[in-house]
Amino acid sequence: MPTRRHILELFAMAPLLASAGCAGATVTPDPYAAWRQPGQGESDPRRFVLAHGLLAPNPHNRQPWLVRMEGADAMSLYVDRTRLLPATDPFSRQIVVGCGAFLELIAQSAPRLGLVADIQAWPQGAPGPELDDRPFARVVLKPEPGVTAGPLFDQIVRRRTEKVPFLPDRPADAAVQAVLAAAAGPGLVAGETRESGLRDSLADICWKAWEIESGTPRTHMESVRLMRIGRAEVVRNPDGIDLSGGMMEVLARTGVMTREALADPDSFASRSGMDMYRKMVEATPGFLWIRSETGDRLAQLAAGHAYARAQLAASAQGLVLHPWSMALEEFAEMAGPYQQVQALLGARPDAPVQILARMGAVRKLSDPSPRRRLDDLILS
Repeated sequence: MPTRRHILELFAMAPLLASAGCAGATVTPDPYAAWRQPGQGESDPRRFVLAHGLLAPNPHNRQPWLVRMEGADAMSLYVDRTRLLPATDPFSRQIVVGCGAFLELIAQSAPRLGLVADIQAWPQGAPGPELDDRPFARVVLKPEPGVTAGPLFDQIVRRRTEKVPFLPDRPADAAVQAVLAAAAGPGLVAGETRESGLRDSLADICWKAWEIESGTPRTHMESVRLMRIGRAEVVRNPDGIDLSGGMMEVLARTGVMTREALADPDSFASRSGMDMYRKMVEATPGFLWIRSETGDRLAQLAAGHAYARAQLAASAQGLVLHPWSMALEEFAEMAGPYQQVQALLGARPDAPVQILARMGAVRKLSDPSPRRRLDDLILS
């Protein structure tokens, strides 16, 4: 186990280690290639829109989508049930929300080709508490004279989920109103706060939720198993939680940042993570939420559509959104924070809050999250 002195020495030596090739080594293939000119050179319009859909926000970056091409212009979309989060998302609500975000980026990108995406949600009926083999959507791309891409399309490759402390500046009224307008939709209610009272109450609940998730072994380990530590791991598994680049490469290569260390709540890695998340929640000038008027699977998809639009609109306004999903998780130990959030934001069990996100700005956008190859999503 590295000592504190050893760790401080590593930080001091980081520039030398990096220049010697200990950090930032080039590894191929590139797990971030999907963000550069998605769909370029594709002759099948479905592959073009799917290349954009692949960039959607989704829980733990699981990218839980499968596609079956049908005929010349249609496709059925399925949940990849090998990519669920049974500990933190036992009813797969968050997974379905991520599927809605995937659909929204498909819908946003189709007009770039003069097409519209005709989306039928749950064409064979919606599942109950457990997802099954039925598709969550069937999409047909249809020509539409005069249709052009809207202003959110250009933000698809620019949007980021920033897991960092936000700048202290209060988001401007006009910018926030643009985000709320984008999140609007039938059966949905979007809200926000930048006022200290409600904001501080939500921040307190969010921190308590983080402590519960990280302090519950099965939920904590679900995240630890999905952490990709160092560039080489990200290349092998371009999904999950990206812990690579810069100092992270040094800590990974020298054995400071390991899954064993992350599993130990008293390790340097775990205590550093706790400090990082504490600073995040404290540096939150505003919160945004999306509540649905029903609690069914259709509402979950709709919330995903709305959140994707909100995040694109935030990007256009110079803002970023970071979902604090922990406070809305539905495993037993999280019941307290979950009920507090629902009550505080005027929700009911049959009309729940689907999204709670930090809202603010950053000085510089981070690199994007890794993405799988499009071909890995397409069923033969």
